[in-house]
Amino acid sequence: MTTARRIEHQVEAYLSNEDSADISNPIHSTEVAAKYGFSGALIGGVTVWGWTTPTILEAIGDGWLSRGWSEFDFRQPTYPGDQMTIVAEPESDSDGWRVTMTNQDGVLCVRGRVGLGDAEWLDEFTTPEAMTAKPSPDPKPALLLDSAPVGQDWRAMSVDATPEFAREFAVDKQHSEDPRFVGDAPVMHPAWTAGWAEGLMRHNVYIPSSMHTRSRIQHLAPIPAGQVVTGGAHFLEAYERRAHHFANYDVLLRGEDGTDLARLRHWTVFRIATPEERAAAGG
Repeated sequence: MTTARRIEHQVEAYLSNEDSADISNPIHSTEVAAKYGFSGALIGGVTVWGWTTPTILEAIGDGWLSRGWSEFDFRQPTYPGDQMTIVAEPESDSDGWRVTMTNQDGVLCVRGRVGLGDAEWLDEFTTPEAMTAKPSPDPKPALLLDSAPVGQDWRAMSVDATPEFAREFAVDKQHSEDPRFVGDAPVMHPAWTAGWAEGLMRHNVYIPSSMHTRSRIQHLAPIPAGQVVTGGAHFLEAYERRAHHFANYDVLLRGEDGTDLARLRHWTVFRIATPEERAAAGG
């Protein structure tokens, strides 16, 4: 049990992408988000969660990047210009910390927990067998509820995570000046780690838009830049809720020396229901 203090930071929300319908996930544009009944471009979940990084590191230290965990879900959308308050508070009954993000109207947008060491759910992950990178299928099949690859591995992909790439990600996507992520020997930003799940989905299948809803992430080792990182995924389930179609799958990241770097369990809406469909479903 910890007696550490409450930690609070402020962030003004911003898009980390061009506000254009001509992007890989156009729900992050004003034009397409409006068609689904949203009042502005939805900021990507990976970007939003990444803003908690300074708060988490202040709370529990650099060890979180090496052997730490997080679980979080998105309760309400975050829009450009929102004034976000990030709070980390120690839990009274464990060594974990609660992390919340609320906007200027007091609306809870993100709810999470973080901690050091191994999460209690670490052993629940399924390890993909397909860990040799392969090109995307051509053409990419559509991800559909009735034909989702339940119980199968997706094609793995690799990324050359150079120091320049690491610094550009931290600066461009997270507006970070933290020397951990932009210094001479940077490590990869945890938002980059979290983003692998959506990237692997688009490496394997075609979807028009998606909304990241929930994640569990276990950091297994530091991820220093200057190596090729490979990610594989095992598809767990596809289901419908309030007219949205959801995918749930596990991801493993591995370094070029064979070290397992991180495990992720990812939930995302791969078919977003229209306002009319949501109303008909009672959502």
